[in-house]
Amino acid sequence: MRLGYGMPSGKRILLIIGGGIAAYKCLSLVRLLRDSGAGVSCVLTKAAEQFVTPLSLASLSESQVHQELFNPLEEAKMGHIELSRSADLLVVAPATADILARMACGLANDLASTILLATDKPVLAAPAMNVRMWHSPATQRNVAMLKSDGVMMVGPETGAMACGETGIGRMAEPSAIFDEIKRAFADGKLAHKHIVVTSGPTREPIDPVRYIANRSSGKQGTAIADALLQRGAKVTFITGPTSVEPPSKASVVRVESASEMLNAVKDALPADAAVFAAAVADWRVRSFSGSKIKKQEGRVVPSLELAENPDILATIASMKRGRPRLVVGFAAETDSVEKNARSKLLSKGCDWIVANCVTPESGVFGGDENTVALFTAEASEDWPRLTKREIGSKLADRICDELSE
Repeated sequence: MRLGYGMPSGKRILLIIGGGIAAYKCLSLVRLLRDSGAGVSCVLTKAAEQFVTPLSLASLSESQVHQELFNPLEEAKMGHIELSRSADLLVVAPATADILARMACGLANDLASTILLATDKPVLAAPAMNVRMWHSPATQRNVAMLKSDGVMMVGPETGAMACGETGIGRMAEPSAIFDEIKRAFADGKLAHKHIVVTSGPTREPIDPVRYIANRSSGKQGTAIADALLQRGAKVTFITGPTSVEPPSKASVVRVESASEMLNAVKDALPADAAVFAAAVADWRVRSFSGSKIKKQEGRVVPSLELAENPDILATIASMKRGRPRLVVGFAAETDSVEKNARSKLLSKGCDWIVANCVTPESGVFGGDENTVALFTAEASEDWPRLTKREIGSKLADRICDELSE
């Protein structure tokens, strides 16, 4: 990662910590911010005091921790107004269902909610709650309202939770929140550039119940889009069905099939670059059944006649007019990775291929890490095993170099 891409050095962050078990992660976030040169002030809600101590936060932030709305010394100078406007960015983490509801309704019944209502500065929220609370219609309404008000969101992520359930609702890791903070201070290396990113799998219907798909989680495509947004690009994010939350600042287009994805890509053009990270199904069922195919005793097992799907990468790379300046494809391979990647680079007509091994042993599908190699017409680079976010950042840096030439 290059220094300078949205690093928050010299910026002032007001961190509002909500009352959830994920509050302990804020200690790591404070350290990341301080190590980057940012100033950090913390506001601790009553519920958050059950999970982290003011002393820990004060020691790491090297700043006073604020807890009470009616503090005579601070409120003599209208302290909540000063806190709300002296920061460059407000970060709410963990943003519990309660805090999100109070933010959406404009309540001001404690120090945290009063600051959030009085601020005229950008706000970034990192939601964290039980999976059922996250999926509650009330929470989804509140999140939608806050996004429409301009509140930035990072997460939540999918995984095991302290309550014993598994699903979406985990607070984003400190490193992910830090990345989002850097994006808020992005220096715009890709400002005025439009980049299309495809992500996730496609689903090719067999009947109204069944479909052909693959194991892609969409995490790598999302990480790439995040990194490009962080560098100031306008991103159109075209995604197949995944459980990963799309980047909050991208223009998101949701699709199901390969044909829908191709049409969405064409509709998104013109673009300066296109990154095809989606794992598109190579085949579809030639004849879709409008009714569920029933299993019947004594009946011959039905056979599926397959037809080839449109090749999105080759179609866009071969465009005579309106072709993006840079077209990047992905090659997910289980054998002969380099040979297949070079063959794909040549046959598809794209500029770069990012290749990786996706055998079950690699843990790439659904995992948070990846090992890739970048192939161009002139050379290749083997990148070490990195997190998918780090790979997204590294690829975004290379795209910056290419588009700036």
